[in-house]
Amino acid sequence: MRGTKSHAVVLLSGGVDSSTALALALRDGHVCHALTFQYGQRHSAEVEAAKRIARSMGVSDHRIVAAHLGELGGSALTDRALPVPKGRTREQIGSDIPVTYVPARNTIFLSYALSLAEVTASDYIYIGVSAVDSSGYPDCRPEYIEAFRRLAALATRRAVEERAPQIVTPFIKKSKADIIRAGVGMGVDYSLTVSCYDPDAQGLACGACDSCLLRRRAFADAGVPDPTVYQPGVKFPGR
Repeated sequence: MRGTKSHAVVLLSGGVDSSTALALALRDGHVCHALTFQYGQRHSAEVEAAKRIARSMGVSDHRIVAAHLGELGGSALTDRALPVPKGRTREQIGSDIPVTYVPARNTIFLSYALSLAEVTASDYIYIGVSAVDSSGYPDCRPEYIEAFRRLAALATRRAVEERAPQIVTPFIKKSKADIIRAGVGMGVDYSLTVSCYDPDAQGLACGACDSCLLRRRAFADAGVPDPTVYQPGVKFPGR
């Protein structure tokens, strides 16, 4: 017979935000079902990072699902013919929707999470999106999340039975530095995480893509040493 603890599905990419979201869900006392996607991304480093994070936090139910978004193309994260932008300025990042946007990715991922919530009778779905420090993706905005909440309240058996899972976005209005400070307070080991859009074959970060630049800035703003291992020869201003 099932215990009385609440269950939660946590979208786990292997990066800073999702790893902190998993730590928060565990701290909130939920039995967590971590969900990671092999969606045709140009590297396996983030999936391997997600495995490390799940193990380190003692999550026994970690599901890795193939979504095959690479077959559709349209993003530098899934199509090697499209170069990943490098060296963009602070002002440029977030000023447009970059080519690293994967069309409808969060909608697809949240739909899978909604399905898993049905299967596991989970009352919560955690997603670590932030609208403050982001690359300008439309599916990280508060109004998008609110629209998906309305869908979740209509589209499932649990919703009809008035037990629709809550979509939890604890960091939607937080900076990445705020997220890192919260994670450090919960003991998150950020050396296990990967954020880079274009790591090398060993999983070392390029140091120049939007995600690397946002990550490095966030650790500096948080006053936390950056544990990222960068590719040989990577140089930063002032170093």
